Amino acid sequence: MGRRDLPTEEKVLAYAKTHSNWGRWGPEDQLGTLNLVTEQKGKQAAKLVSDGVSVTCSWPITVEMPGEPMSKVLHYMTQAGEGYETDGEDDNGQWSGDFIGLEYHGNTITHVDAICHSFSRGRMYNGLPSKLVSMSEGATAESIELMANGVVTRGVLLDMARLRGVPWLEVGEAILPEDLEEAEKASEVRAESGDVLLVRTGHLERHRKAGPLDLSGKRPGTQASCIPWFRERDIATLGSDQNNEVSPSGYEKLIEPIHQVAIPHLGLWLIDNVNLEELASACSQRNRWEFMMVIAPLRIQYGTGSPVNPIAVF
Repeated sequence: MGRRDLPTEEKVLAYAKTHSNWGRWGPEDQLGTLNLVTEQKGKQAAKLVSDGVSVTCSWPITVEMPGEPMSKVLHYMTQAGEGYETDGEDDNGQWSGDFIGLEYHGNTITHVDAICHSFSRGRMYNGLPSKLVSMSEGATAESIELMANGVVTRGVLLDMARLRGVPWLEVGEAILPEDLEEAEKASEVRAESGDVLLVRTGHLERHRKAGPLDLSGKRPGTQASCIPWFRERDIATLGSDQNNEVSPSGYEKLIEPIHQVAIPHLGLWLIDNVNLEELASACSQRNRWEFMMVIAPLRIQYGTGSPVNPIAVF
């Protein structure tokens, strides 16, 4: 697989202008690439459903999440089943309940990043000031509430581990635009405008078989050179089985260039930590790498994102 010279940090920073979507859908726009998910895309996606089989693309939320050494999930019971009579006549008032608290941004929980999640020089997507996201109120612009109606569109899986004939990519292994195109050719599929593009590195398979990997350190993933490719293909949402970034990035200022450039300048919505193992199996069984994708985050008022259980439907 041929490799090319990687773009300098200066060139990647210049993507903010050369590949910006600011003003593309008007000066008041806050949807960013969600504008590309049209009614036609929903109809296109519906036509891909033939088997009626749905596949979850989420990791289970547990107190021991893969990806980081420290758990970010708090789960405790508020009511439980101990002590109830099993042979009494009164069944009224017997309940169970629980509380869950979590910090979903990071490397452990499947979540959507709203485009208010990342700033560039004090600005969000389309030039809005970063102060619109405050400690007192949360995100008063470009929040996850903009995805309240969900996203129903065509999904495409590019399985990079399968392409390279390995169970998973090694830490620090970068995915370049030519790799994405090679995966397209191998699977006879092409990412198009308004699609959800999912890129599998095999991270969860590695976690299951080789033990936890601290994704706050080195990890495989897409390299900054993919940003123009995402813009040219006009994908609506990017997702991967980690946080959509190769690490180390190779840059001093841009530790996570997909987040730091593509979110605030392209208005690209991300889904981090997607479970792509069952989906990869379903695609391989059918030899079909496109499907209907359904994304329905929680309606968190002023939220910068949300935990999510993306569903692929065949």
